Amino acid sequence: MTTLDRPVITATLDVPGATLTYDVRGDVQSGTPLLMVGSPMDAGGFAALAAQFVDRPVVTYDPRGVMRSPRDTPGVSTPDLHAGDLHRLIDRLGVGPVDLFGSSGGAVNGLALVAKHPAQVRTLIAHEPPACPLVPDFAVIKAVVDDICATYQRSGLGPAMAKFIMMLSQTEPLEPSYLAVPAPDPSMFGMPTEDDGSRDDALLSQNLQSCTGYEPDFAALWKASTHIVIGAGTESTGEVSARAAAEVAKRLGVELTMFPGGHAGFTADGYGVPGDPEGFAAVLRKVLDR
Repeated sequence: MTTLDRPVITATLDVPGATLTYDVRGDVQSGTPLLMVGSPMDAGGFAALAAQFVDRPVVTYDPRGVMRSPRDTPGVSTPDLHAGDLHRLIDRLGVGPVDLFGSSGGAVNGLALVAKHPAQVRTLIAHEPPACPLVPDFAVIKAVVDDICATYQRSGLGPAMAKFIMMLSQTEPLEPSYLAVPAPDPSMFGMPTEDDGSRDDALLSQNLQSCTGYEPDFAALWKASTHIVIGAGTESTGEVSARAAAEVAKRLGVELTMFPGGHAGFTADGYGVPGDPEGFAAVLRKVLDR
């Protein structure tokens, strides 16, 4: 069977304050479902990785406020709020426990879910969770993130995303002097230079501050029945999310699992940087088969 032969069912789920849209590849009764989640990455970002797992059911979704999952009201979407959505989604599937692969903000949300509902997740693979309170330069990171969000409200998407991309590209801890670095030109990163007036970007308006400011509940995670794996990309060394992942692994007393590529190494095009979904899936499969 190829991925094109698999039945894909799209459905919606009403949760407090939002309607989630999710996709099921295969029959959820045919094996342990693999739930792939991001934040604010939508289901489309996992298409290439999902195609590598035709032997088991795969579930993807658009987080609240992203693409096909509209919110009723604006505001911050915290990891605990997203965890509540995932809890209800797994309940809707009617099978369990599931395996969960979470990327970036999805990894943070997966950690929040396991802390509260460990019986729902057999294995959690948290790939580069940006749990920034754990790294030594958190005060500077927080100031930079706050400035990025303020820039978004003041000047729009392009200038804010340019600052965000520049922060992500740093491979050393951020010094206080970083706060005085001149703002980058959005066009350098292919970002718009004109402000279109919109302020509904999911990353910048609802997730960035709460996600990067989240500290996992390690007391609950230590007690969880879930097998927890913390991952990072071989090409992410020194970057904020990879450094945070290493700290999470250290606090949990587990070895950091290395995956091919960078922060989005599982995507077909890496969102600008070529990924390796086949190689990534091979490592993921080994982790899941342990």
